[in-house]
Amino acid sequence: MTSGAYDMNIRIGYGMVIVSGICCIYYNVILAWTLYFFGMSFQSEVPWKSCNNDWNTEWCVQRGGENSTFNESITELTVENVTKKLVTPAEEFWEFNVLEISKGIEHPGSVRWQLVLCLAGAWVITFLCLCKGVKSSGKVVYVTATLPYLMLTILLIRGALLPGAIDGVIFYLKPDFNRLADFKVWVEACLQIFYSVGVAWGGLITMASFNRFHHNCYRDALMIPLINCGTSFYAGFVVFSIIGFMAKEANLPVDKVITSGPGLVFVAYPEAISRLPMSPIWAVLFFLMLLTIGLDTQFGMMETLSTGLIESGGKYLMKKRMLCTAGICIVLMLLGLPCITNGGVYVFQVLDWYSAAVPVAVLALSECLVISYVYGAERLYGDIEMMIGYRPTSLWKYCWYTVTPLLLVICLITSLVLYKPPKYGDYEYPLWATNMGWCLAALPLIPLPVVMIYGILTTKGTLRERIAHLKKPTDVWERARKKTQNVDEMEEDNSNELMEIKS
Repeated sequence: MTSGAYDMNIRIGYGMVIVSGICCIYYNVILAWTLYFFGMSFQSEVPWKSCNNDWNTEWCVQRGGENSTFNESITELTVENVTKKLVTPAEEFWEFNVLEISKGIEHPGSVRWQLVLCLAGAWVITFLCLCKGVKSSGKVVYVTATLPYLMLTILLIRGALLPGAIDGVIFYLKPDFNRLADFKVWVEACLQIFYSVGVAWGGLITMASFNRFHHNCYRDALMIPLINCGTSFYAGFVVFSIIGFMAKEANLPVDKVITSGPGLVFVAYPEAISRLPMSPIWAVLFFLMLLTIGLDTQFGMMETLSTGLIESGGKYLMKKRMLCTAGICIVLMLLGLPCITNGGVYVFQVLDWYSAAVPVAVLALSECLVISYVYGAERLYGDIEMMIGYRPTSLWKYCWYTVTPLLLVICLITSLVLYKPPKYGDYEYPLWATNMGWCLAALPLIPLPVVMIYGILTTKGTLRERIAHLKKPTDVWERARKKTQNVDEMEEDNSNELMEIKS
């Protein structure tokens, strides 16, 4: 992101700060769950391996391994005239030990003190990594960005040696062309890329603002999505080799053991790990990898939030950066407490369902339209050329003008048309919960018209003059542009003088 475009995106950035702030609240809950599993893995046997624990019920069934009690022809069991679906030890550990789940969001219950400690631990780690801003997080990221690749490789080697792993990999690589013809699949994939790469979340813009003026932002714009997609593709082999092993153990097709969301990370994968020899070691490695990956994501969102809040407060808050960061972490931790009650997972799902889809797509569309039609694609080309020394291919211009906005509009409309309220298993949310979700979705979008109207009202001149003034970069960027132009002119004059001396 160039500095001139960054100045224009400050007007959209308030929405990005809000959406990152909402996501920070519930994303650290994921890290709290991860820390809980990580701590529980330091035992002679992982506690989600068998049905012989205090939290297990009559409907618990162990599938795979020597002690398997699973019968693929029986999916339900009746006990004392009550018929329920059979569940695995990993599912019961997740719901009855980790979450101590209630019947619904309207039954919040009490706060889980074990998860409070884990949530506090997650926020302490986040604070220690961000207390000095990008200086501290930049050093920590050397570990958190490289360690997951080592862990993934270890888990891939172990998974590849398991029976049935090849079936999972084949399922992963072999496309289902019937599903590819489903338009909704492509829309979901597009939205997932937005979440994965971090487009319109503000993290990329925030990190780019710390770069030097002549940093090669064009190279970064190519490398980030390539590395992101490559990592996801590589991680797919790790996941599906284990899923293939699970399917082989349970004597089921691969697609019958696939799940998504928290269920994959905290139920399906731990269940597979429990069947491995020396399962606690593999559980520790897996959840350590998950923790480092999660911290990387949390860093980006927290840096966006803290930078936006602290720098908007002027030099005074910037001098108190460490104290401000600590305050932000404490406030967000308190706001995350409803997610670790007995009904917390329902609150978590509402936050994730509504805050990470529609508002992000609207912000991305607004950003693209502002850059292309308000700030001007040609002006952006000039900024990039001034920073990196050459002009990018014109293909980008056509993407900014037409392709990207069109795709975003299609994704946005499709998401709204195909919208379905969230469900957790068979539980359906009450109307007030979904209304609360839509209010959360609208919250990051409020600054768009508010900041625009405020800017027009507080700028001097006629309406046309005010709009023309607001379309320009800030004075800081204009001074940087002129300074760079003067340096280039001086270098050109010196070069010409040197040529005259040589001749």
